[in-house]
Amino acid sequence: MGKIIAIANQKGGVGKTTTTVNLAASLGVLEKKVLLIDADPQANATSGLGIDVESVEIGTYQLLEHSSTAAETIVATNSPNVDLIPAHIDLVAIEIELVDKDNREYMMKQAIGHLRSAYDYVLIDCAPSLGLLTLNALTAADSVMIPIQCEYFALEGLGKLLNTVKSVQKIHNPDLDIEGMLLTMYDSRLRLSNQVVEEVRKHFADMVFDTIIQRNVKLSEAPSYGESIIKYDASSRGAANYLNLANELLKKNKEVV
Repeated sequence: MGKIIAIANQKGGVGKTTTTVNLAASLGVLEKKVLLIDADPQANATSGLGIDVESVEIGTYQLLEHSSTAAETIVATNSPNVDLIPAHIDLVAIEIELVDKDNREYMMKQAIGHLRSAYDYVLIDCAPSLGLLTLNALTAADSVMIPIQCEYFALEGLGKLLNTVKSVQKIHNPDLDIEGMLLTMYDSRLRLSNQVVEEVRKHFADMVFDTIIQRNVKLSEAPSYGESIIKYDASSRGAANYLNLANELLKKNKEVV
C-alpha cells in the first residue's frame, strides 16, 4: 500500500516545491513508483518536471471537480518512475467553486484513495496558504512533511500550521501524522542558519529530519530547465541532500534501501 504525503507550509519560499519535485525524483531513482500531485495554482512543480503548464488541459482542477478521473489526469514525466497530476492557473478558482459543496474537504481523498495500490509514494505539493486546497491535501494524506527555511522568520507561522494539522486530525483525518520537519536553505557560513537549526531541533527534537537541505546554486537552476536536481546535476550537493532525504524517509517507513 502506498503512502500519501502532503508537503505543506503556508509560508511561501521555504522550498516546498523544490522538496516535492526532488524528493519525488530521488525516490524514483531508488526504484520507488511515485506520483506527484501539483496542488498549487502557481504550477511550479508541473513546470519543474518538464511539463509545459500552458498545454495542461486536465489536471488537479478537474480531479477536485470530479469531472475527470485520476487516471485521466496522470501524465508521465522526464524523471524515472515519477508520474504527475499537473496544475494550471485555473486551479485558483477551485476554492471558490468548492465552497458550497458538501464534503468539500474530502474531494481529493475521494479522487485519489484508490491510487495507493499503484504507487509506493504519492506526494502532494501544497499551495502556500491554509485554504481549501491545502485542507483537501491534509485530509487525503497519511502524513505531512513541513519544510522550514533556515532564516530569520523560520518559526513564524509554524504554530498556525500545527494548529491546522491538529484541527484536521480532530475533524477530518484522525490518522494524519507529522512525517517530519525538513530544514531547507541552510548556509553553514551564517550564524543565523546554525541558530535556526539549533532552535528547531530544541523545540521539535525527533520530529526533525536528520537531513538538512543546503543552499545550492544548482538547485535553483534546475527548475528553469524543467528538470529535477537528479537529472540536472546528479553530482551536486543538492542531489546528495535529496537522495539522503529519500533514504531517510524510506528507513523511517521501514523500507530496506
